[in-house]
Amino acid sequence: MTKMNELMARGTELLGSEYAILCGAMSWVSERNLVSAISNAGGFGVIACGAMTPELLDAEIAGTKALTSRPFGVNLITMHPQLFDLIAICAKHGVGHVVLAGGLPPKGSLEAIKQSGAKVICFAPTLALAKKLVRSGVDALVIEGMEAGGHIGPVSTSVLAQEILPVLAGDVPVFVAGGIGRGEAIAGYLEMGASGVQLGTRFVCATESIAHPNFKRAFMRASAREAVASVQIDPRLPVIPVRALKNAGTEAFTAKQREVANMLDSGQVDMGEAQLEIEHYWAGALRRAVIDGDVENGSLMAGQSVGMVTQEESAAEIIATLVQQAEAALHARG
Repeated sequence: MTKMNELMARGTELLGSEYAILCGAMSWVSERNLVSAISNAGGFGVIACGAMTPELLDAEIAGTKALTSRPFGVNLITMHPQLFDLIAICAKHGVGHVVLAGGLPPKGSLEAIKQSGAKVICFAPTLALAKKLVRSGVDALVIEGMEAGGHIGPVSTSVLAQEILPVLAGDVPVFVAGGIGRGEAIAGYLEMGASGVQLGTRFVCATESIAHPNFKRAFMRASAREAVASVQIDPRLPVIPVRALKNAGTEAFTAKQREVANMLDSGQVDMGEAQLEIEHYWAGALRRAVIDGDVENGSLMAGQSVGMVTQEESAAEIIATLVQQAEAALHARG
């Protein structure tokens, strides 16, 4: 057993994969083709349910199972209006791992997932919330720093790792995410007590990713500093910042916030509807870029590790490179 396997042991035992390397759930990107390719390569693919209906998720899980016999997970958003129906779909297919993102799990959701025998993995943006989730019975945590792509919190990965790993890594497996692009970083977080890692941006340009060639080209050309966080223009709007490559779509989001704020002022929508309006905007803008290839007006959600994405490679090649780098780094440190 290599040093890396040893440090990842709790993570791989929980996931049932060869390596405790999860693929972040990226809407429109983390679907059956990429998810199955990552699981087949020894990593752990995760379907991004996002705003999918139960029917769509049903078909996506079935499609993924047709492409891999290896374990994979499903990422569900806690604020989804049909969360419990989606949990039932996961149970119907015997999905072994459900990843909950987007805030505290609603009452009864953890129990509903565990009833089917599935493991629950939750995102924890703070130590206080991480402790609360562990007390509530989650099986593992993902701590994701603000270097990540998509929806982000205000704290960097390295700070979250220093705050949370020494306190909770002994209680549950903890996966570190945000800004990871090379194996040396994986080695560092494993030595700090992490049981594994999660990467999203690094897998966008996998050969098996269905992202449009324009989307992939934008990633391969971008530098770390081009992946910027969106600006919140109205403090009343509960807008979670989103990290993406700067383009015309970035400006369009600022205009969208103004429009929703005006709707809020005139009483056309309440706060919950305003939030959903923003979320639907992102889902549509991301689809325009990922699927249609409109990289000017769509959303190019990317983490700061985008500067390390320089070519299209298979998922197996990406994972093999990360593993080789991590093992070399651990070996060099003795």
